Amino acid sequence: MRKSRTLILFLFLILLTLFLFLLDLGVGSVGIPIKEVANTILGKPTSELHRQIIWDIRFNKAITALLAGGALSVSGLQMQTLFRNPLAGPYVLGISSGAGLGVAIFILGIPLLGLSGNSFTLGLAGAAWLGAAVILVFLGLLSQRIKDIMVILILGMMFSSGVSAVVQILQYLSRDEALKSYVIWTMGSLGEVTNNQIPILVVAVLAGFFLAILSIKPLNQMILGEEYAVSMGMNIKFTRSILFVSTTLLAGTVTAFCGPIGFIGLAMPHVTRMFFDNSDNQILVPANILSGAAILILCDIISKIWTLPINAVTSLLGIPVIIFLVLKNR
Repeated sequence: MRKSRTLILFLFLILLTLFLFLLDLGVGSVGIPIKEVANTILGKPTSELHRQIIWDIRFNKAITALLAGGALSVSGLQMQTLFRNPLAGPYVLGISSGAGLGVAIFILGIPLLGLSGNSFTLGLAGAAWLGAAVILVFLGLLSQRIKDIMVILILGMMFSSGVSAVVQILQYLSRDEALKSYVIWTMGSLGEVTNNQIPILVVAVLAGFFLAILSIKPLNQMILGEEYAVSMGMNIKFTRSILFVSTTLLAGTVTAFCGPIGFIGLAMPHVTRMFFDNSDNQILVPANILSGAAILILCDIISKIWTLPINAVTSLLGIPVIIFLVLKNR
């Protein structure tokens, strides 16, 4: 009975995600019926104008929402399990802060030196990903020497505070135009990923998903704590490293290309657990991929209808979930 219920829920999530994906392609300043969208995707005869709008303007954004939602949700599940903290999110390791520092140096710091960011091949996404990767290397080195995972969590939060201070200094010294560009990046956007960047986003996120699937068994062992996992024969240092790399590929890549998108990674693992009434990561990992993708596509649809920043929409949807969680667990 339980297995049948799980299969039905997975089927529901798959159909919901597909429906929202098609709806997202149809919603915009020019409305396109879902049937017309489906015909365009399947290569059937359709309006040339609609075909150009879907493939040239909306498709990249919808694919980005699909991948980013699943990536943030899975990385949040990993961090909550690893730290055994229901309020841990994908950015708890300082990945967002590292990415923010990379972007701040690129947008705010380079102009202070009298140079132009356009003269660098790294690009905004590359600067953000490099900043997140630096944090990963730093924490990876720490995890080899520190046994207590909570100490790593505290150090990650302290490092994030230090990075935020550096960013504030750059903001204070920067010009108005550069400051405005950085503030816009912090609001998040799903529509800035170009045709050249989409393959990089897809490969990085799929690699993160692959590592997350490989980590399912260790994650299940970690539910009862690291000491229990070690007693079951787990190599705790290696497992931490795999989870850190997976989180950076998932959350770090999304942050690099889309900016910091809040609350999806924090709230969706809890929603999925309640939805499936299950704590087995063999079910939760694929379920979070689907549920995270569906909710971020929904947020993108809402943001287009009311012309709002994506971060504002995810926050308005995510905050009630977090409040409910806190009240439920007292």
